[in-house]
Amino acid sequence: MSENKGIALVTGGAGGIGAACCRELAKAGYRVGIHYRSSDLSAKKLMEELPGSFLIKADLSTEVGVDHIYEELKALGGIDVLVNNAGMTKDAPLMRAKLADFDQVVSVNMRSTWYLTKRLGRMMARKSAGRIINISSVVGSTGNAGQSVYAMTKAAINSFTKTCSLEFAHYGILVNSIAPGFIETPMTESLPEEEKLKIIERIPLGRMGKPEDIASMVRFLATEGNYCTGNTFHVNGGMYGAL
Repeated sequence: MSENKGIALVTGGAGGIGAACCRELAKAGYRVGIHYRSSDLSAKKLMEELPGSFLIKADLSTEVGVDHIYEELKALGGIDVLVNNAGMTKDAPLMRAKLADFDQVVSVNMRSTWYLTKRLGRMMARKSAGRIINISSVVGSTGNAGQSVYAMTKAAINSFTKTCSLEFAHYGILVNSIAPGFIETPMTESLPEEEKLKIIERIPLGRMGKPEDIASMVRFLATEGNYCTGNTFHVNGGMYGAL
């Protein structure tokens, strides 16, 4: 591990893209906070892998959960990098979608990101420095049949990123988002083989991405990218060009 660069928090950090981000930030020299809601075993295993890392268990969809994260980080002296990675989807064609599912996805993907950024952004402002990296999705720009709610929340994250970059620049806080394409995670592994092949046909590089492809961009924005703010970086193998 490199010299200590401070504290980085990754929400939804116990698996998939989140775990890859935790590993990459630890390599870069950050003490990593691994947030999780229910995957105790995976979170503890990852913590044991990353010296100096720590766990924060909280339900981001609740005000109490976000406040708990704030208090934990306050006790540690603050935060330097926030990766808003936690998210969920409940897919269905719009005509069959349920309002309860809409409320749950919006609460996790949008409301929690808004509130956590608000609370931890103030903490960063006191230090006049910080990096906030929001994990969006390619479908926030392209749309995707059956994912009306998920796509809407990810488009909102990109817009939120731009607004926060304008408000936080004065405090020395850089805010960017990363829009992954189709990445090899448990979510895509569960897709039927025929559907996977159709997806790969749409990707010029001819393969799905790996969690490490996203994590390397997170590391760049956390450690370099000193003149980057308000951007959405598309990491998708060429299936959708940068805006």
